[in-house]
Amino acid sequence: MRCIYCSNNKLYTLKSGQLKCSKCNKKFSLKKYEKDLKVIEYFCNGVSANSCAIEMKISYLSVKKRYELYRKYIINYLEKQYQNKTTIEYDEYIYLPKSKKKIKENIFEAHNFITFQYEDKVYNLLMPELSRYKNQFLNDGLDDVYFKEFSKFMMMNKISKTNKTKNLITKFWDFFEIEIIKYKGISQENFFSYLKEIEFKFNYSEEKQKEILKSLYFF
Repeated sequence: MRCIYCSNNKLYTLKSGQLKCSKCNKKFSLKKYEKDLKVIEYFCNGVSANSCAIEMKISYLSVKKRYELYRKYIINYLEKQYQNKTTIEYDEYIYLPKSKKKIKENIFEAHNFITFQYEDKVYNLLMPELSRYKNQFLNDGLDDVYFKEFSKFMMMNKISKTNKTKNLITKFWDFFEIEIIKYKGISQENFFSYLKEIEFKFNYSEEKQKEILKSLYFF
């Protein structure tokens, strides 16, 4: 067993049951450390917080808080990775769940983001929410005109996407459409966190995800 903070292999067992490093003098619980690793593993495997809590027999709230913390770490990590990188190409994507496409008013709930490619990875920038304009269009009596024009735009966006030569960006969009279904009942304010989580999982292998999250969580 090595220190989880500095990798030193000289540890002392304290009366409390914790381990103390002879080099950095930090203390940690082996049992808690193993539990933390397991939760990270479940997260990277795409297991929901509820399923993770049931399988590990721990509090759902505890797992939920950790998952939310991981997503915050991921957002900051991805921002740093993209800094000063050269963009190869970029394109815009509009997402609206299939279940909401039949009702025209739901257009205002669509999420619009731009996907950038750099190196062999992607980076996503979420655009302002359309919901802020809903009341304005309804009050001005322009809702039918807006719905019609916006629907045309969404149709063109989809046609443009499918006619393009497959590239890293379109591969991410396909991956995103599959992954986003796994998260049920996503609120408008939480959409960005899930978008970045999917970006993280697209950019890195499962093993690399675990390695990154361990370094972010423990250090």
